[in-house]
Amino acid sequence: MQATDERFPGWHGTTIVAVKKGGQVAVAGDGQVSLGQTVIKANARKVRRLSPGGQDVVCGFAGSTADAFTLLERLEAKLEAAPGQLMRACVELAKDWRTDKYLRNLEAMLIVTDGATLLVVTGAGDVLEPEGGIAAIGSGGNYALAAARALADADTGDAEATARRALEIAAGICVYTNGNAVVEVIGA
Repeated sequence: MQATDERFPGWHGTTIVAVKKGGQVAVAGDGQVSLGQTVIKANARKVRRLSPGGQDVVCGFAGSTADAFTLLERLEAKLEAAPGQLMRACVELAKDWRTDKYLRNLEAMLIVTDGATLLVVTGAGDVLEPEGGIAAIGSGGNYALAAARALADADTGDAEATARRALEIAAGICVYTNGNAVVEVIGA
């Protein structure tokens, strides 16, 4: 996701891809953070596991790290208020994100899953369940999405293998994506 705020010119980075396959969901994210043409960190962790109230949820984020962490904290609170209801918690988060004076300025996107449901959550109020169980966000998201769809159709492995390979392909195309993958798998 590219920052649109002119106060932060040149911030680029992140590719997050999620693949739902064979009763599992794998969420993979690269580790690169760039400022203009410079890589300032190569091993950032943009995929996180949350456990509010004993639930197991995996989130990947693109955009501003501080903004994403604020959203993850809010999501945890929503999940604690609605245990086992990922969709409801994400819809409540999206409503707050769109209408709250402070939150609506946050620049990030989330991919969220509990192993059964896979969602993309945006600041525009979107809570999207992707077609075909594959989602991707970030500067290399379109490359990873295309690769994951092709790999899933070719039946080249489980959810984790497909997500890892899609991220590798995106890293070979997008200069704001590297191959330092962090992958979390949830489900059967």
